[in-house]
Amino acid sequence: MASVSVRYIVHDVDAAIMFYRDHLGFREVMHPAPPFAIVARGDLRLLLSTPSGVGGGGQAMPDGTVPAPGGWNRISLQVEGLAEMVERLRAGGVHFRNQIVTGVGGRQVIADDPSGNPVELFEPTIPEARG
Repeated sequence: MASVSVRYIVHDVDAAIMFYRDHLGFREVMHPAPPFAIVARGDLRLLLSTPSGVGGGGQAMPDGTVPAPGGWNRISLQVEGLAEMVERLRAGGVHFRNQIVTGVGGRQVIADDPSGNPVELFEPTIPEARG
């Protein structure tokens, strides 16, 4: 059973499923209706929702605010071979917000999913940063 679920608001659930499955190694868990799906990778489940009036995570708030994709909060996926992975993803048409940068615990880069939600790819360089 997955221990962490994160909801991402997306423009197109089918495009999001393909991105996470084909580029980042997630598996489709369920897709019961057009505005909702779950994909998983290890203990992480992404709940993918489109803004809609049918209820669930994509519905408008009581004040009328409609959920929208994007922003800077993000999931961070630990990877090995970051430079090679970035090359492969760029060749596959994935958009990146930046180049690979080195921080105190490792190297990272931020990719956008098809709706503009950020996904951090993180390669640890010290043992303490490994998940």
